Amino acid sequence: MDKDHDDEDVVTEDNATEAGRTDPEGEGPPALSRKVRQKRRTRARSKTIAPKRLTKEEILIGQELLMPDVDRPRARGQCKDMPRPCPFVSCKHHLYLDVNQETGSIKLNFPDIDPWEMRETCSLDVADRGGITLEEVGEILNLTRERIRQVEVCGLLKLKMGNGDGENPLG
Repeated sequence: MDKDHDDEDVVTEDNATEAGRTDPEGEGPPALSRKVRQKRRTRARSKTIAPKRLTKEEILIGQELLMPDVDRPRARGQCKDMPRPCPFVSCKHHLYLDVNQETGSIKLNFPDIDPWEMRETCSLDVADRGGITLEEVGEILNLTRERIRQVEVCGLLKLKMGNGDGENPLG
């Protein structure tokens, strides 16, 4: 058995009946044992809100919301020493949500928590800290390590090709 896997992760002949696996005739242990991966995702997946799906009532409520008269920072130097978590969720560097410029849809990266409950709220703060692992980036952005790796490869390919026009170089 692998050292990397706990006994709970592996369905074998010994615990196959406990896991609900038997052969089709119901006689004896299963013919094969296989590893079963436990669910890794502990956080809720991100949610996208499309403007087309908003009701008229929701649009009216949004229009009635008053923006507080607060001086927002305009440059990194102004916001660097501000208290965290950052209250400016509409900032393009805030990690709580992303706005698609083409469609106007809003992607809530952490729909299960409020912005003030986040450990990291500003992508610029993360960048100032220095290099971090794909796992840490995935945790900060609520994405898998594999997706972060894919984005990294695509970005490096764009830099290599000099393709900064936003087109996908992979296809």
